[in-house]
Amino acid sequence: MRDELYKFIYSKLRDDTITEDVLQDVFIKVHMSLCQLKDPSKLTSWVYQIARNTITDYLKQPKFENEVIELAEEEDNEQVYKSLSNCINSKINLLSSVDREAVLLTYFKNYSQKELAAFLGISYSGAKNRIQRVREKLRLSILDCENVQSDTSGRIIDYDKNIE
Repeated sequence: MRDELYKFIYSKLRDDTITEDVLQDVFIKVHMSLCQLKDPSKLTSWVYQIARNTITDYLKQPKFENEVIELAEEEDNEQVYKSLSNCINSKINLLSSVDREAVLLTYFKNYSQKELAAFLGISYSGAKNRIQRVREKLRLSILDCENVQSDTSGRIIDYDKNIE
């Protein structure tokens, strides 16, 4: 079961070290809550639900979000967006947990919309709609910052680093 769980968690997080940490947390939670399992025939699905919840909890941690943004900064070639990382972090943190999870998985863990749909247990069109809605929400939120300048079509054209 360990190898199967490892593969499942790795498919969601795509990092060996983080996967090992989350896997260890899953086993601890399973051990601590085993007495709550009402139907032993559903052990596997129960363990996978604990794994999904643990992954979600991990993704919600502010530490994870900051690490992800730093990683994205290293890979991103657009200077304007690099300098916006603190603003983007704060805007992402203001999103609902469902929207924040969709953003983190799609943009920082490179989930395709199909992978996001499977992970969240929603339809592909539902995942596409969620991403489009959240993207627009973030864009408007970032454009609302006083240190961001945009053109008439709403594209960011400048950012004043001296205004925080």
